[in-house]
Amino acid sequence: MYKHILIPTDGSPLSEAAARNGVQLAKQLNAKVTAFYAAPVYEHRPPVEGSSYTGPTRHQDEEEARKNAEQALAGVSKLAKDQGVPADGHWAFTNHPYEGIIETAKTHGCDLIFMASHGRSGVKALVLGSETNKVLTHCHIPVLVCR
Repeated sequence: MYKHILIPTDGSPLSEAAARNGVQLAKQLNAKVTAFYAAPVYEHRPPVEGSSYTGPTRHQDEEEARKNAEQALAGVSKLAKDQGVPADGHWAFTNHPYEGIIETAKTHGCDLIFMASHGRSGVKALVLGSETNKVLTHCHIPVLVCR
């Protein structure tokens, strides 16, 4: 069956719940887990002439993204450790999380992606899209969606 499960996380309660279920599945299958966090790419523009920009620098934004990634991945790592499931974590800067998820699954030889669905429907789903739906649409690796 499945031997290597990718569990994407954004650190939200919904993805944490999915991670718990994904780790439990990995334990039952004697599989290992790779957790993945997609950090947004920050695009800083130079200040307009005459203005004084006092917002965060690119370095500060990237440091914050690193901290958020490490925190989210640590949560999955702890779940796995508590269940005796081998796990590692990876993160990347990307404006398209679904692409990062699929690429990470391919690169690390995952044979199942176990992820949450935020359950948006109607206009919100059309406007915002769904990373889960994009993974389902573009990925050739099996995907198990946890709601």
